[in-house]
Amino acid sequence: MVKAVSFVAKSGTGKTTLLEKVIVHLKSRGYKVGVIKHDAHRFDIDHPGKDSHRLTAAGADTMLISSPEKLALVKKHSQSPPIEELIETYFSDMDIVLTEGFKKSGMPKVEVNRQERSAALLCRGESHDPTLVAVASDAKLELDVPVLDLNDAGAVADFIEATFLK
Repeated sequence: MVKAVSFVAKSGTGKTTLLEKVIVHLKSRGYKVGVIKHDAHRFDIDHPGKDSHRLTAAGADTMLISSPEKLALVKKHSQSPPIEELIETYFSDMDIVLTEGFKKSGMPKVEVNRQERSAALLCRGESHDPTLVAVASDAKLELDVPVLDLNDAGAVADFIEATFLK
């Protein structure tokens, strides 16, 4: 079973920026890292004018484009599959999968907290999320889980490595 941890926060807090840096640290340590980004909105990686877009527009339910260095899959569905299914299907060759979003999942979570964005925590506010394993914040917080320095991606990577990869 591939290990996975979700980075959660309110929009605009810096999840993607922190994840970018954590990925660089984990890759430099030799780990194979997968990433899944949750998008509550509609997105399109298929652009008008491209053959792949034409094939999808023609009605293909699944379209995969492959080159010597990467592949992209466009698979239509009526609802997003469970995160566990996505990890099992597409990430079995990874050491760890980092996800962005998926606040309501049962996966372990690191909450990203930037005080100027919001002093309130998602996982330790009105509700107590038992899957919270740490908070990466720019403030000194007193919590029942480790509080990591939001501005020290190396320390966040150390925590991920020690908790999920060792």
